[in-house]
Amino acid sequence: MVELTLPRNSKVGKGRTFKAPAGAKRVKEFRVYRWTPDDDANPVIDTYELDLDRMGPMVLDALIYIKNEVDQTLTFRRSCREGICGSCAMNIDGGNTLACLKPIAEVKKAVSIYPLPHMPVVKDLVPDLTAAYAQLRSVEPWLKSDTPAPPDGERLQSREERAKLDGMWECILCFCCTTSCPSYWWNGDKYLGPATLLAAYRWIADSRDEYTGERLDALEDPFKLYACRTIMNCTQTCPKGLNPAEAIGKIKQLQIERKG
Repeated sequence: MVELTLPRNSKVGKGRTFKAPAGAKRVKEFRVYRWTPDDDANPVIDTYELDLDRMGPMVLDALIYIKNEVDQTLTFRRSCREGICGSCAMNIDGGNTLACLKPIAEVKKAVSIYPLPHMPVVKDLVPDLTAAYAQLRSVEPWLKSDTPAPPDGERLQSREERAKLDGMWECILCFCCTTSCPSYWWNGDKYLGPATLLAAYRWIADSRDEYTGERLDALEDPFKLYACRTIMNCTQTCPKGLNPAEAIGKIKQLQIERKG
């Protein structure tokens, strides 16, 4: 008989339950992933029964209420609360999204909240994005040009050239798309992932950038680019409504065209 051993800290147990205050009329259950590196215990799911009349309408409002009023040990990232910074990206009700943009009312039963999947966890709902940011830096996501900028003006674009950047510059680097991608789960050490490839194409498509060839050379790799299998999870989960899969497809098309 084969005996399988689960990786350390991979088994998730049942944690504590925090009851709603007496007299609460609109009670919703929130099941939150909890883990701390300070001890050797496995992760647990803590259950919080919350009075919805005491908080705002979004999942982030519930997490802030838990932090302030119920359990100060809960750890998560958040900043703008407006879907701009990407800090509160997490897995809610089975999908990656921003807690500040996820209405509690959209979740019919208990609200399950986990950190972004397939990333190391720093603590509770905080993923370690060190590797993802290193991949982003590797594509040099900034303007590269040998032509000096005009001394009395800016590098100009036509309206048509500027329009080519729409759907890319809006990315807030929350990495919801990257952490929803099975190809990234399997090859995250080699495949750059949807968020980074979207950032790469944003500069490939920019008429002011003069390093298109070098950028394409750097992406000509069996894993960096071609590990994408067009599964489309990235586009489905993007909280900003962007289409990373389309950008990846355009990079692949450019690689084909320059070989033709």
